Amino acid sequence: MPKLSVVVPFYNVQQYAPETLRSLHLNARTDFEFVLVDDHSKDETPAILERAVGELSKVAQVRHIRHKTNGGLATARNTGLDAANGEYLTFLDGDDWLAPGYLTELVSAIEGLGCDFIRTDHVQATARARSVHRVPHGRRQVVLNPREAILPADRSTSVDYAYAWAGAYHRRLLDRGLLHFTDGLRTAEDRPWIWKLHREAESFAVVSLLGIFYRRGVASSLTQIGDVRQLDFIRAFDQVIEDTAADPEADQLLPKAVRTYCAIIAHHLSEINKFEPAVARQLRSMSAAAIKRMPQDMLGEVLDTMDLSRSSKLRRLRRRITTAKAAA
Repeated sequence: MPKLSVVVPFYNVQQYAPETLRSLHLNARTDFEFVLVDDHSKDETPAILERAVGELSKVAQVRHIRHKTNGGLATARNTGLDAANGEYLTFLDGDDWLAPGYLTELVSAIEGLGCDFIRTDHVQATARARSVHRVPHGRRQVVLNPREAILPADRSTSVDYAYAWAGAYHRRLLDRGLLHFTDGLRTAEDRPWIWKLHREAESFAVVSLLGIFYRRGVASSLTQIGDVRQLDFIRAFDQVIEDTAADPEADQLLPKAVRTYCAIIAHHLSEINKFEPAVARQLRSMSAAAIKRMPQDMLGEVLDTMDLSRSSKLRRLRRRITTAKAAA
């Protein structure tokens, strides 16, 4: 069994894949497994991967999988998880990269702590600029109950730091069905996933380890494209709400889920001009329907505690629903 499996989806990243693959080479060990999933790229990414597999296979174990159709990041990660054999697992996106030796430090950290999963800081790379982003959790190098890191509702917590690649995960989580993503989600796929981990895993820790570089501002990234795929955040957060509502401690955890959902809706509404006109209309209608589905008493309490800019946007949307209902 490999010590670590790294699941790396690629889709139309010919400009960045060589750097990603070089960083894997600089992290390789014979007991590491790299699971490379080409999500039916249409540029030169498949050829780049084909060339890289031979070199990587000399220094690590390599699985190379090509999808016959494009399924999106969540589906590609699931394909990689199904093929992975490692005792520990982690992720890397096909346009990001690792510092040399980072994966060895990552394995040492989770082995030393003996917990289900660990979370790490990361470096955000935007053009030539670099900035460090920390896990929003104060206690470090201490094994904790993941459920206790979900709250408080009114502050950024570990479930808001949803990056799957910022950490490592013991295989027992995969065996328990906690590492797979909601199939087909094109964006916000990490959100139901991180909430599930924190609700259902037994132990985690935050470690002060830097070494993963997250590339921002990529033109092909869904965060930069205002098309209908962006609206998958609605389906993702509907799942967060539904799953959390079924939790035995729903009364404590659900306000956090509702508040986060509201904050994300307000964020997208504030950037509505980046969307195509038809998608913008769909965003408004889907957001209104999502607000209608939320527990209304809890929603009112959440809106009372949010800043004026965001709460005003959401209250206008809520009033529009009420007015439309009265008119009908």
